[in-house]
Amino acid sequence: MNATQKTMTNANLFSRLFDGIDDPARLAIETVDGQRISYGELIARAGQMANVLVERGVKIGDRVAAQTEKSVAGLVLYLAVVRAGAVYLPLNTAYTLNELEYFIADAEPSLVVCDPSKAEGIGAIASKAGAKVETLAADGTGSLTVAAAKASAEFETVARANDDLAAILYTSGTTGRSKGAMLTHENLASNSLSLVGYWRFSSNDVLIHALPIYHTHGLFVASNVTLFARASMIFLPKFDPDLIIKLMARATVLMGVPTFYTRLLQSPALTKEATSHMRLFISGSAPLLADTHREWFARTGHAVLERYGMTETNMNTSNPYDGDRVPGAVGHPLPGVSVRVTDPETGKELGRESVGMIEVKGPNVFKGYWRMPEKTKSEFRHDGFFITGDIGKIDTRGYVHILGRGKDLVISGGFNVYPKEIESEIDAMPGVIESAVIGVPHADFGEGVTAVVVSEKGAKVDESSVLKALEGRLAKFKMPKRVMVVEELPRNAMGKVQKNVLRDTYAKLYSK
Repeated sequence: MNATQKTMTNANLFSRLFDGIDDPARLAIETVDGQRISYGELIARAGQMANVLVERGVKIGDRVAAQTEKSVAGLVLYLAVVRAGAVYLPLNTAYTLNELEYFIADAEPSLVVCDPSKAEGIGAIASKAGAKVETLAADGTGSLTVAAAKASAEFETVARANDDLAAILYTSGTTGRSKGAMLTHENLASNSLSLVGYWRFSSNDVLIHALPIYHTHGLFVASNVTLFARASMIFLPKFDPDLIIKLMARATVLMGVPTFYTRLLQSPALTKEATSHMRLFISGSAPLLADTHREWFARTGHAVLERYGMTETNMNTSNPYDGDRVPGAVGHPLPGVSVRVTDPETGKELGRESVGMIEVKGPNVFKGYWRMPEKTKSEFRHDGFFITGDIGKIDTRGYVHILGRGKDLVISGGFNVYPKEIESEIDAMPGVIESAVIGVPHADFGEGVTAVVVSEKGAKVDESSVLKALEGRLAKFKMPKRVMVVEELPRNAMGKVQKNVLRDTYAKLYSK
């Protein structure tokens, strides 16, 4: 595509989301404190904020990093960044300054947006990368929104091509170094439009949006799908089981992680009557236990629709809207997405019911890892399939099953936790010889992060000392729920730590 063609064809995600709005007064977002934002107003706010970004020196292709609490203004920031032709970089609000320093140094954003309470610490980090800092609080106040209120709502959406970057999301690596997954305008738009059709979204839908907006699920799936369908969302600052059950009387869809469903099942208010107005319950980001699936159906009469995605690929598969939603399975490949199972050693494709490596290909699959060409090359097959690192199978009915993870990834509360990062911190502590971090079944979190530590003889290393040393070094969701001090770690004949043995040993650690 030459420069002229690129200018003529505007594949900007913002344009694809909002071009052709037939009713600007249609409700897009409502909040628990009574705000009601129409599609027209959402477009205007994004225009105001895009003008501020440009005034602050943000250019096409620049990264804009954001570590902010969930708010409507935070969603507007994402839309404004994309509209201005820049690249959105959301950062988990739990990340510490120690963790943020790496992300900001690696991504080199021109602007970092953060909560006013963190401006001083983040400002020091941002200045090293040559980035400016603006603030945005959970209540929508801050230097960014003050400036936006005075800016013009008129803004010509910057033309972008399908392959241009729209966002970078960092995903931890087994070596401890986080990787920035580069997502294009086409990656995000094609996947959302596919889900709108597959999940039968329409302008009549009302989504209960209780997910955070710094990762794929809450930002790209929940928000983009709702906007593409011209539906509306009830924007909650956080997960509140009692409030969600009350809201079901006028909502139609809930997207959540397994923790949502286990917590909701604890409420006696969850009944078939309470959920009678709801059309669809969707679960993802972590495996939903088959028992949870069955209990939800027994209590509500609804079968949870489980799907499978990852930071690098958005959504890959989904249980069907019509047809069997199989407990423990993540359904069929989405339209336009190819999924296969291969031998992890040879890469040869395996037949149905054979267990191997899950590989995917489609317009949803990311462009590669930010500034890591060799890592990108190693994660793709020659025919374009991405090697997910997940172990699974495809059954005789075509349903995909995720059976394990080839890279020891732990998913706790819907968040990816890579053991190596935690092990590196623990291994550096005085008196520690080595450690192994595993995921152990946990009723609330899916998996509980668990550290098994070997200490030097006579060293004062115990659970409390390890946890105290980790405070402020790791985000809370990465913190071990338990630390077990042992004399040695189990190893195979090659000397490799047998984490499968540890998982079996501590399988009932969190059993009630």
